[in-house]
Amino acid sequence: MATDYILFNHGVNTRDVRPQPSYADPLFELIQSHYSNPQGRTLKKIAFYWGDVNEQEEQDLLKTYQTSPIWEKLWFLQFREKQIMQFVGDGALYISRSCGAKVADALEKQAIVGLQGYDPREDRLHIVTHSMGTVILFDMLFSARWDPDSVPGHDSVAAIRSGLFGVSPDPTQGILLGSVSTMGSPIGFFSLMDVNQSMEDARDAEGNIISTHDITPRLEKLLDSLYKALGKKLPWYNFVHPGDPIAYPLEKLLPKLVDGKSQYIDIQDILTHPTSLTDFLTEPLSQTFFALLHGGEAHNSYWQSDQVAQQIARAIEKAIEPPNASDAEA
Repeated sequence: MATDYILFNHGVNTRDVRPQPSYADPLFELIQSHYSNPQGRTLKKIAFYWGDVNEQEEQDLLKTYQTSPIWEKLWFLQFREKQIMQFVGDGALYISRSCGAKVADALEKQAIVGLQGYDPREDRLHIVTHSMGTVILFDMLFSARWDPDSVPGHDSVAAIRSGLFGVSPDPTQGILLGSVSTMGSPIGFFSLMDVNQSMEDARDAEGNIISTHDITPRLEKLLDSLYKALGKKLPWYNFVHPGDPIAYPLEKLLPKLVDGKSQYIDIQDILTHPTSLTDFLTEPLSQTFFALLHGGEAHNSYWQSDQVAQQIARAIEKAIEPPNASDAEA
């Protein structure tokens, strides 16, 4: 029986339990309630978890801060020690070689377990990422900074890439990607590192890759491989809560980065509905600092959103539909 694997990757400031993290459970259950099991296909959840990988480094940094004679005099102390430390710390530590490699090692082990026994002919992988989780996953799949054999995390990243069709080192092997859903994502800022769209892995006179963090050339190759294999565009939903300060639109930006003609992806920005009393702010109040203070609530709202779940279920079902006329024309 064919399986649709849903791979979830959380963002920063997420603390859960191993070996079975539960952060994705509410959304997965909602997706199941909307999924019609076309052709008898089943759903399987793969919930990546890396939230505790860099916890010791963050705690060491906090202890150093707390030794400062001015620390107790700072405002918002509890906010600094919890939300800010975990939110900024997770992102900053991932950029480092050693801590980023720890994340790669953890995700590689989870990917092997989650995709064990998949059928490359029938099964599909559907990526659902939140916040910094989008940046992390796309960085591992497409960034050149992991390429040198000598860098920490190289082997783990290579193993993750080998499991996805259309990604080097062997783009003809691996599971086919069926859809992408991004929630509260800042992935559009990768456009600021898109230094050369005309050449993959453009190099300087010494042979070094010009932009090791530029994901767009390899992302375009993945999308091109998928389009040739399936004959249709990849469904991509980008969910944006109006009160989420981390979320940015992608519908107009991403096609410009990867092909310029919207040939490979059927991407839509979807504005999610308010889910709580604080979201029903009047228009003038919604532009104030008070509304920004509640941005964290908006930023995490996607995990409990029936609207998001319904759209993701539709994207999964759409992935197995035959190409339509518009795809053929593209």
